[in-house]
Amino acid sequence: MTLKYLIKNITMVNEGYSTTTDILIYDGIIQKIGNIYVEPNHNVIDGTDKHLFPGIIDGQVHFRDPGLTHKGDLYTESKAAIAGGTTSFIDMPNTVPNILTVESLKEKYEIASKKSLANYSFFLGVNGDNIEDVIKTDTSQFIGVSDDGLYFTKKGNLLADNPETMEKLFANCKSIIAIHSEKEAVVEKNEQAFREKYGDDIPAKFHPIIRSTEGCYEATKQAIELAQKHNARLHILHLTTEAETHLFQNDIPLQEKKITTEVSVHHLWFSDKDYERLGMLIKWNPAIKTEQDKEGLLKALLDDKIDIITTDHAPHTLEEKQKPYFQSMSGAPMVQHSLNCMLEFYKQDLISLEKIVEKMCHNPAILYSMTNRGFIREGYFADLTLVDLNSQWTVAKDNLLYKCGWSPLEGTTFQTEIKQTFVNGNLVYDHGLFYEEKSGMAIDFKK
Repeated sequence: MTLKYLIKNITMVNEGYSTTTDILIYDGIIQKIGNIYVEPNHNVIDGTDKHLFPGIIDGQVHFRDPGLTHKGDLYTESKAAIAGGTTSFIDMPNTVPNILTVESLKEKYEIASKKSLANYSFFLGVNGDNIEDVIKTDTSQFIGVSDDGLYFTKKGNLLADNPETMEKLFANCKSIIAIHSEKEAVVEKNEQAFREKYGDDIPAKFHPIIRSTEGCYEATKQAIELAQKHNARLHILHLTTEAETHLFQNDIPLQEKKITTEVSVHHLWFSDKDYERLGMLIKWNPAIKTEQDKEGLLKALLDDKIDIITTDHAPHTLEEKQKPYFQSMSGAPMVQHSLNCMLEFYKQDLISLEKIVEKMCHNPAILYSMTNRGFIREGYFADLTLVDLNSQWTVAKDNLLYKCGWSPLEGTTFQTEIKQTFVNGNLVYDHGLFYEEKSGMAIDFKK
């Protein structure tokens, strides 16, 4: 028998406003919103003094499945995501093997159908090796194509370093093209200068100088110009510099934008001041940069030049992170704490709850044309996150769910706590307990 959940007296944050209401859920769907009488077959959840958000949709994660599952996998990382209020994700192609063929993409969906507790979708990888195959394919069947993370495989895989390949892709691709926007030539020149001074053991604080503003800005500017030339649908991943924010528009609705971008939570949370304390643990590509960049990114988010918030969740083992500069892997786990981080900014009066929901729930669903997700609406999938905005807890190893077992946020005290998470109407996370009988679903999107 299908369980019917009735959430009573909850403060719903949705579509630009907050209001106290009741929500009835069954058959995986939000059936009714409003004043609802309790019936004997209702499982009643008291929402008094709590807030209800649509489930967070994370548009960029690296869950490491297949091939790198010593770091994380579709089960462990989706479980961590759900504990943090994230109910849907889009995973990147830099697994082993790289997801460069339709066949490997189908295999990944098959793995997810058995392992993922959250809803899932996957980018097809694109680089110089498979560009001809990609442009011959009807790419509208994919949620997007991306080069992100493929630079780990070998140098020269970033589209930003291959204008000819990028132009060919932009002229022929019918889906969103999501790119990692850095000029490797600029990075390599800077690497060489610091290697001559420090050898292989370059201090972490120089990472944002090596992976510089110049390298990001020039790549982003070039990509936008090419996309405009071909009227292509371009999405710039994990923006890191204040300078780049001025390249984006905020004068048209998201539905009409052909050029979009995102900010990852860590680029809002950390700055170059944190390298001394955390070292290689906060080594990301593109790099965490200055306080001015951090503030500029938040301003652009509030001004709607930045469209969505992601995590770029990228687990590595602690051993892999703690190696010297050139051996230390770039990336870190964030998906369990992204909503908490943003709610901390709310507590500091830097952003409203409604804007958080817009950027983490509504806009990812709009940007990727997802069907019936991202909003609290009757008839939509019941992907929901119930939050206590006045519950303190501290990130520690014993409450981490990442397979890699560490976080750059360890020791951070949050003032908000995710209490319950529904995925497709199933109560999967409930005050620290998981109910894993149902897997997540492949995300349907408008083709």
